[in-house]
Amino acid sequence: MEEQLLENGENSRWIITREWHTTYYEELKKLTRIAAPMVAVSVLQYLLQVVSVMMVGHLDQISLSSVAIATSITNVTGFSLLSGLVGGLETLCGQAFGAQQWQRVGTYTYSAIISLLLVCIPISILWLFMDKLLILMGQDPVISVEASKYSMWLIPALFGGAILRPIFRYLQIQSLILPMLLSAFVVLCLHISLCYLFIFHLGLGKSGAAIAFSFSIWTFVALLVSYIKRSSSCERTRTPLIKDAFLAIGQFFRYATPSALMVCLTISALHFSIPFGLGAGASTRVSNELGSGNPQKALVAVRVAMFLAVAETVVVSTVTFLCRGILGKAYSNDQQVVDYVAAITPFLCLSIITDSLQAVISGIARGSGWQIIGAYVNLGAFYLVGIPVSAILCFLIHLRAKGLWIGLLVGSAIQATTLSFILGFIDWQKQAIKAKKRISERRSSEENE
Repeated sequence: MEEQLLENGENSRWIITREWHTTYYEELKKLTRIAAPMVAVSVLQYLLQVVSVMMVGHLDQISLSSVAIATSITNVTGFSLLSGLVGGLETLCGQAFGAQQWQRVGTYTYSAIISLLLVCIPISILWLFMDKLLILMGQDPVISVEASKYSMWLIPALFGGAILRPIFRYLQIQSLILPMLLSAFVVLCLHISLCYLFIFHLGLGKSGAAIAFSFSIWTFVALLVSYIKRSSSCERTRTPLIKDAFLAIGQFFRYATPSALMVCLTISALHFSIPFGLGAGASTRVSNELGSGNPQKALVAVRVAMFLAVAETVVVSTVTFLCRGILGKAYSNDQQVVDYVAAITPFLCLSIITDSLQAVISGIARGSGWQIIGAYVNLGAFYLVGIPVSAILCFLIHLRAKGLWIGLLVGSAIQATTLSFILGFIDWQKQAIKAKKRISERRSSEENE
């Protein structure tokens, strides 16, 4: 009898172990099918800016400096802001899709596009006066004027991005990644050709790079809109523009604003495209499962995403450190620039680790709808700790750029640690209930109207 019980116990443990492996393996496949191509899409899209900076960098030092400054500022005040704001769409569309509320997916997408287009108006005005802003900040007047000229040519790209980013999320939450990947590849090839043509053959210089970037963004929009109109895969969620899209703008901003705070404070370099893609995949899987009322599957998705994030940081940070001596050569022929890039690469490697963790956790937050917590964490980590430390190290201890980076790295480390701690205490059953309530409230409001 005892032998039979022992045998049954061993069989039960074997079955449980097999089921555990099967569950996580299946989730790994689902997440990878979304995250891997999204990583590729993010990298290809980011390469549009990288190509522009690299080609301009081989003109002269002033062109490289002005374009680098303009790119950084337009990213923080514009493109990254749009990426952050559209995070609210991942919560609303992802959970609506999981609950099979197909029409709402299209309605929420329209709301996001309208909202982001409105946000672009004050941003574009800011860009028009960027030279005055940079001079007030103590930047060289010549570089400030050149950076402002470059930024003005990026304004069309800003409005194109306001349409492109919601379309990305619309396709992402439906796991329609292939059309984005193919379009991104076509657009990158086009952009490389246009940059070379405008900068070197037509003699437009750095302005040619900005014009090529704007043209490429709108080409991207045209390709994806064409796909959505013609594809049967979008038939269920493809809706006309109706008044509900305008009525949902307030709901969109409730989730969009904290999402923007989460993203804008931690955008860094080309590498961010990789964990951002993982975060996008995690957001899709978590939001779909919560919308479907499956909290346990959502938890499995979270665990698999975090495992991939840790593995990615180890590989990328190691490779980046080993290649520190040649990274700067891609952007400039100036040996001083190359040497300085090599000197600050160790800080970049540490940033890769913290940014990877926060990017994936931010994706999970957007998928489950608790990004307001992440926003508070980000504000505390950077404004109460990171920025003061940066100021002290940069201006009082005179470490200059290294001091700024160390301060931001401290803030990023606090952010990643705190978000990881919060993630460990999330009750996924309650998150599923909140998702169901969120969808029910929207349905009730539509019925009352």
